[in-house]
Amino acid sequence: MGDSDTRKIRNICILAHVDHGKTTLADHLIAATGGGVLHPKLAGKVRFMDYLDEEQRRAITMKSSSIALHYKDYEINLIDSPGHMDFCCEVSTAARLSDGGLVLVDAVEGVHIQTHAVLRQSWIEKVTPCLVLNKIDRLICELKLSPMEAYNRLLKIVHEVNGIMSTYKSEKYLSDVDSILAGPSGEVSDDNLEFIEDDGEDTFQPQKGNVAFLCALDGWGFTINDFAEFYASKLGASTTALQKAFWGPRYFNPKTKMIIGKKGLGGGSKARPMFVQFVLEPLWLVYQAALEPDGDKGMLEKVIKSFNLSVPPRELQNKDPKILLQAVMSRWLPLSDAVLSMVVKFMPDPIAAQSLRISRLLPNKGVDSNVLSEADLVRKSVEACDSSPEAPCIAFVSKMFAVPTKIMPQRGPHGEILNNFTDEGGTSESDECFLAFARIFSGVLTSGQRVFVLSALYDPLRGESMQKHVQEAELQSLYLMMGQGLKPVACARAGSIVAVRGLGQHILKSATLSTTRNCWPFSSMAFQVAPTLRVAIEPSDPADMGALMKGLRLLNRADPFVEVTVSARGEHVLAAAGEVHLERCIKDLKERFAKVSLEVSPPLVSFKETIEGDLSNPLGDLKLLSASLDYVEKMTPNGKCVIRVQVMKLPPTLTKVLDESSDLLSDIIRGKPGQSGKSLEIHRLSVGEDENSIEVLRKRIVDALESDISCGDENDQDQAEKCKAKWLEFLRRIWALGPRQVGPNILFTPDYKRENNDGSVLIHGTPHVSLKLGLADNSSADDMAAVTSSEVTQPLYIEAESLESCVLSGFQLATAAGPLCDEPLWGLAFIVEAYISPSTVQAGDSEPNQQSEQYGLFTGQVMTTVKDACRAAVLQRKPRLVEALYFCELNTPTEYLGPMYAVLARRRARVLKEEMQEGSPLFTVHAYVPVSESFGFADELRRWTSGASSALLVLSHWEAIPEDPFFVPKTEEELEEFGDGSSVLPNTARKLIDAVRRRKGLPVEDKVVQHATKQRTLARKV
Repeated sequence: MGDSDTRKIRNICILAHVDHGKTTLADHLIAATGGGVLHPKLAGKVRFMDYLDEEQRRAITMKSSSIALHYKDYEINLIDSPGHMDFCCEVSTAARLSDGGLVLVDAVEGVHIQTHAVLRQSWIEKVTPCLVLNKIDRLICELKLSPMEAYNRLLKIVHEVNGIMSTYKSEKYLSDVDSILAGPSGEVSDDNLEFIEDDGEDTFQPQKGNVAFLCALDGWGFTINDFAEFYASKLGASTTALQKAFWGPRYFNPKTKMIIGKKGLGGGSKARPMFVQFVLEPLWLVYQAALEPDGDKGMLEKVIKSFNLSVPPRELQNKDPKILLQAVMSRWLPLSDAVLSMVVKFMPDPIAAQSLRISRLLPNKGVDSNVLSEADLVRKSVEACDSSPEAPCIAFVSKMFAVPTKIMPQRGPHGEILNNFTDEGGTSESDECFLAFARIFSGVLTSGQRVFVLSALYDPLRGESMQKHVQEAELQSLYLMMGQGLKPVACARAGSIVAVRGLGQHILKSATLSTTRNCWPFSSMAFQVAPTLRVAIEPSDPADMGALMKGLRLLNRADPFVEVTVSARGEHVLAAAGEVHLERCIKDLKERFAKVSLEVSPPLVSFKETIEGDLSNPLGDLKLLSASLDYVEKMTPNGKCVIRVQVMKLPPTLTKVLDESSDLLSDIIRGKPGQSGKSLEIHRLSVGEDENSIEVLRKRIVDALESDISCGDENDQDQAEKCKAKWLEFLRRIWALGPRQVGPNILFTPDYKRENNDGSVLIHGTPHVSLKLGLADNSSADDMAAVTSSEVTQPLYIEAESLESCVLSGFQLATAAGPLCDEPLWGLAFIVEAYISPSTVQAGDSEPNQQSEQYGLFTGQVMTTVKDACRAAVLQRKPRLVEALYFCELNTPTEYLGPMYAVLARRRARVLKEEMQEGSPLFTVHAYVPVSESFGFADELRRWTSGASSALLVLSHWEAIPEDPFFVPKTEEELEEFGDGSSVLPNTARKLIDAVRRRKGLPVEDKVVQHATKQRTLARKV
């Protein structure tokens, strides 16, 4: 199979906001080129790619599915993806396997929140996008716009989408320049310049031909190229000249037959742009002729005659004007030709695409060694999309999906009968068969072939220690996907998208398939949101626990985004992206995977805990911290160790940077353990990229600090400089981060220069994190060592050194479970000073032994005391609860604004802005809604607005609740308002804390008896 065959393949996905017409467009493309699987008259009604019952019932797509189309002599693999925010992980799986993306935008609704998300996804995955403006008919029939108004609206949408793309381009450009400047040389050389792309041109240009205008429901569409060809002979101009003139301020002068710009127009001229005059006005005339009762039917006959259309008389005489219109328009401007010709022309074939995408798919490790000569060959094969049988076979599985075994094909590619009920793992899970949704990037994949399955953590340099990340598997069969149908094939070459059977026991979510062990795994997919909605589930009948656990295992494999965990209390917790996603998961569990009745808990909402911070006076906080005045002191039960803890709030931007960079911090701090000396040398060659990322992270941390300090002290420049210098000094002393070594809380090493009069020894600690991030140099660590070197032989110092890990463990425990309701701490800095007193060491040998028996091991005592002291310090400094907020985008007609605001008010929402959509009766409202208040929000909104409002929720950020959970009236005004405090109702923060404590089984201060009278009647008898 040659290079020319691979160049005839296109892998594309359809990306858009929910209800912008993706599946309807896919229907028309399937009807025209799908080999007769769908009749053209049913296109748009069947929603062929939405074959799940739940998808048909809700009328939304819930999973990405593929179908093979044949257009002219091209083979097009089309992947339809969901538009709902809950299923955006499916967009990630579709984008990874595709080379091009059709980005749909509704001409009436315009750019929405999910349009931003899919454009970003296509940018991250280096997918070549084409823009499709759908539902053009709504501008004519619903909004009743004139052609000129419609043109302005389309122009605005194209500008807006180009604006989004240029933002991503400038982000990339600036980060490229930053990373090069942050490099060792700090100069931009000619070699570096080639990596920086500065593309000043708009991504989407209708005159270039990568923007299509459609009405998917009526089955027609066009690009500017189509009309340029129609008019070329009539206007006596070349097609290329007309293409450029048909978009933008270009006008046609009928007298001189010349195309002129805006300057060439006279002052009082009423000329319309050529796009309006030659493209939109004819469309408006056809629509008016067909749909209006007194329309000019001669206009339709003129169109049929001019373009030599063969419309059956039966359809021309149909009483329904819509059918007549569809018959004419779908033959005059066939939708499939417009879209697929654009796809073939502007979207790259696998060979061209993989050379563009290689940096995203297989990041270059840049290592030159014998082990990796084969890995280099693999990279080159993927880059060239080598489809020869000798090339290493590399494929990427983006997700696993379950198919009922009864609908699997009964015969193989050569007509042989297959036994579909032999399970690959030997288990009894025969009702569902798991297939891998895969794209072959190099070589040829054949059924029966043995391949290595590499997880994302696999590292070919580390040989034996990587055994758990690589498995060998045999591929049972390969299928070409046809929507719900599967067509068996014997083999598939590079550039193809296939379903693979036989990997169900080897892959959980995604993996790389390779015929060689010496291959780097493909980089992980980027998801736009995290699964935030968590519920605890259990079977109604405890005897069904085994079936539920089996069902959860299957669901975890079948859904790329669901997370199944067991909580500390032993509950099975299911995490989903949102309510719709959760409902589908529960339905699948009940009806497909577990087939048992389930009890589902109310949603478990995550909170975090922090303290009240005074942003207006950051220097005051720092002085307190460095002066060691405001601290909590606790002693271990045996009296041998005294712990002093100070706490302060970190600047918010620094907290955000630490939280967002947790994955990178994990790689930097935990390092790559278990490397031999030789492989370490090899690894050093590849750390150029890692050093660069450390440099960028260090710069982000310092920049975050500067931005926060400058916000707090706008007036006093001198104070801001002092504050910055003090913070930079603290950043040189980062001992650890928490919880789990990578969280947004910092433990600083104590100030070792402070003297102790009683002869006790301070546990110093080492600024490990500062050293790894390059915020401190080794000299500061050496200074610390020098202080103790003179007395290092003393047993007390040796013991102090051995107890460092106990202090760290105590800090990790404290940050993982705060004092308010055992939720993780957020954005706090701790200094822990642990002094070991010498008194008990000089005592007899028997006394310490007795103490260790009485109070437990000394290391455990230190750990527990550090944890308790940290929690007490938080309680002392006005603790606050931090909750997650959704960013909510609502679309509401004017008459339902009142009820919508009432729903938002009940949910503690904070409205950011409201604006009317130009040319429509809809208002767009942006608001922040707390996650704890968001359950049932969409249903309540629909109920109160009679279904006219729609809302989309995306996780935005964490924010502290300003209310004090332990509020007691103290000032005169408060005492006047609330009395002595006995009648104060619990505030929002206290209610949320109590709810979490009840759920976790922690004690709650509650009135057990509300009314202590023997009998109380509720009836009011006057």
